[in-house]
Amino acid sequence: MSDFFSTFLDELPQIRSGLWVTLEATVLGSLLALLLSFVLGLTAGSRLSPVRGVSRTVVEFFRGTSLYVQLFWFYYAMPQLTGYELTPLLCGVVAFGLNFGAYGSEVVRGAVNSVPRAQYEAAVALNMTPFHRMRKVILPQAWVQMIPSFTNLLIQLLKATPLLWLLSAADLMTAIEHVRSLTGESLSAYLLLLAVYFVLAYALTLLMNLLERTAKRRLGLHTGAAGLFRTRSAEPVTTAGGTR
Repeated sequence: MSDFFSTFLDELPQIRSGLWVTLEATVLGSLLALLLSFVLGLTAGSRLSPVRGVSRTVVEFFRGTSLYVQLFWFYYAMPQLTGYELTPLLCGVVAFGLNFGAYGSEVVRGAVNSVPRAQYEAAVALNMTPFHRMRKVILPQAWVQMIPSFTNLLIQLLKATPLLWLLSAADLMTAIEHVRSLTGESLSAYLLLLAVYFVLAYALTLLMNLLERTAKRRLGLHTGAAGLFRTRSAEPVTTAGGTR
């Protein structure tokens, strides 16, 4: 045990660097996933059947194939096809963004469809354009319902980042694995890794709960104390004419 912590302190710069790579993969992958979630989720409801078809094809493909295989494809196969080689971190960001963006698109589609039809009709009666209907009436209500599901997806994405180790990325998993190989202390190494990922997941949960309370306050909804990994969704009461 003492050898492990001594080696851990010696390797601390590499561990900090690995933690930074893990955070980069999580944040950048989440931003890409969020963007694709809205693009694919909203186009899934398009009146144009080709647009709907493309959206559903992309979603079903990335939901129906393994994240492992997607990572390997971007890292090993795509350079042979395109001639461009991506770094392990960029491969992870792209694979995480596409995979979790496909799942997130269903969250967006379901939340938008759950907004009462009366809200659409009231926005039409106010002569709002489709863009303004979506931005000012539909999305503010749907967003509150999306946040708990997005929280779960974000935590799942964080927990997927150790897969970067398979691509020899210098992430947290790689750094801890290096310490374990030097000391032979598997128990201490993996307990530490579990603790770090739990702290990161808990911090993300608190951040998303804060975001949810802020979104609810904008709609004039009750904002009680958010519990750990709370997934309760709200019933929006905002109308096209304003907040009741």
